[in-house]
Amino acid sequence: MVRQLVLRFLGIVILGFGGWRLGLRLEGGEFGSLTWGSILVGALLGLAVVPLVPRALKGFQSRIRQIPAHSFIAATVGSVVGLVMAALLVPALSSLPGRTGDLLPIAVGLVLAFLGAAIMVMRGQEIIPLLGPYLPSAEAAIRRGASRGEPILLDTSAIIDGRIADITQTGFIPGSFLIPRFILDELRHIADSADPMRRTRGRRGLEMLNKIQKESDVPLEVTEVDFEDTPEVDAKLIKLAKTLRCPIITTDFNLNRVAELQGVPVLNINELANAVKSVVLPGEELNLRIVQEGKESGQGVGFLDDGTIVVVEGGKRYLHTQLDIVVTRVLQTVAGRMIFAQPKSGAGSESGTKYEAKNSGSRGR
Repeated sequence: MVRQLVLRFLGIVILGFGGWRLGLRLEGGEFGSLTWGSILVGALLGLAVVPLVPRALKGFQSRIRQIPAHSFIAATVGSVVGLVMAALLVPALSSLPGRTGDLLPIAVGLVLAFLGAAIMVMRGQEIIPLLGPYLPSAEAAIRRGASRGEPILLDTSAIIDGRIADITQTGFIPGSFLIPRFILDELRHIADSADPMRRTRGRRGLEMLNKIQKESDVPLEVTEVDFEDTPEVDAKLIKLAKTLRCPIITTDFNLNRVAELQGVPVLNINELANAVKSVVLPGEELNLRIVQEGKESGQGVGFLDDGTIVVVEGGKRYLHTQLDIVVTRVLQTVAGRMIFAQPKSGAGSESGTKYEAKNSGSRGR
């Protein structure tokens, strides 16, 4: 409240003084009705407009934070190129008669600077690599950033999951990781939680980030861009991905679906894990440890190294032992791949068909 009063007072004084000076100039140095009118208008503007300036500056600052750094560099380079082109045209334009020769060079300079900035922001990643070694340092920075590939936003669930740290060491990530400050804040809140399980998950996420930063060749950057008008972290992440036009890495099913509905590309680690599981074909021989009983009579269950379930017909009597098996059929489900097999020396049974029919029926329902 006090701040608003001070701003209003300063606005009245400053703009009122400006109105007084303007009125004196318009009336040729005499203090008349026009001067009083200018003082009144200036005071009213100071009373109404000046208190809005801090809010406008805050909004402008928030907008600036949402613009990627490489766009600023590209706009700067484009403006400089436009101004250089305008400078080349100044001698010819200045020779025009009258006020045209005075105003046209300024107008052309502004237009070319704007066009240069707009073109570089929109098509900079295509134009700059063509310039090659002739670039100055700022433009070379853009070219290096473009060569690293687009940034990829990391979601909290993917960080806590931990598999992303192993994926980065394989060389399959072409770009760089970008972590918003609000994601780090969420991780910190989880790590400080009173719930032991949540606290463990949060600390694991922070450890994974530290591992990526120290052991991976993929650059890891933190962005301060935030959307104060959006309270939910997932909504902020999607909004940031749309602003930067970059994908999100996550294991969150709901975030995956919402992001896809809004046209944001998503890299789901669970889908990747299912896609790269080893391919097993009917007739292939495997060696497997039977670790538990199956749902049907006489069945035994084991797991491959990647976690794929293997149902062995007649495998119950081999519980807790290593067994050579022969794959009979492979079933792809929503949850993943399921393999049916039988002991290598044994005969097949009908239970595998019953099990498959039962599961197919349950999925249909």
